[in-house]
Amino acid sequence: MMMNRRTFSAALVAGAAASLISTRGMAAPAAPAKARNVVLAHGLFADGSCWTEVIARLQAAGLNATAVQNPLTTLPEAVASVQRVLDRQDGPTVLVGHSFSGMLVTEAGVHPSVSALVYVAARAPDAGEDYTALAKTFPTPPASAGIVFDGDEGRLTEAAFLRDFAGDLPEAKAKVLYAVQEPFHKALLTGKTTQAAWRSKQSWYAVSTEDRTINPDLERFMAKRMGANTIELKSSHLSLISHPDAIAGLILEAAGQQKG
Repeated sequence: MMMNRRTFSAALVAGAAASLISTRGMAAPAAPAKARNVVLAHGLFADGSCWTEVIARLQAAGLNATAVQNPLTTLPEAVASVQRVLDRQDGPTVLVGHSFSGMLVTEAGVHPSVSALVYVAARAPDAGEDYTALAKTFPTPPASAGIVFDGDEGRLTEAAFLRDFAGDLPEAKAKVLYAVQEPFHKALLTGKTTQAAWRSKQSWYAVSTEDRTINPDLERFMAKRMGANTIELKSSHLSLISHPDAIAGLILEAAGQQKG
């Protein structure tokens, strides 16, 4: 059911509201379960360190946060890396994915420990859906032209990384992130999810309105389809770094730690 729009609460994190464009629903179907654990998965062109700014804020709020090191090899291996971390959690856990790792959230999110899902400018396919075919129904984002391959390993060129992936970050900071870019294997992109956790778990979604890696309208489509509690950030694909207060606030809301 389509949710009405309302203002995204400035109470999430002080000062964060100025960066938000609201598409929040009137109310979540039910109050989210209280969770003290958060598991965060990174996508392509990155590693677990991309969550550092968000993790610091979650820890300051008293949550136990763990970043998964996604191997970026095959979808089953990437999903398994998330499941292993979820198995170690004690109690309800919010599962968060950025970019490609929305695939992992969608598949691994059925884990019994997962109490809520958070998608950050992320893929959110349905079970068995061909995400590539879905993405082709929207304009191709500029970053796609910047992917180069060394055999079976793909990565973004430095120019594309700075312009199309991390476009709203200071250049010096973006270059550091580029230096730790983890190449992905071609086989990773051929996998399809077999489950859609968002059909049974409460979900949140952060759309990046200036995204040049995933089309913002595709993000909006996926968020609306899943009935997610949605915010929009005037951000590049890396909102978790350029808007860490807002992303941490969204995760805290999904964890039942503060009001939306």
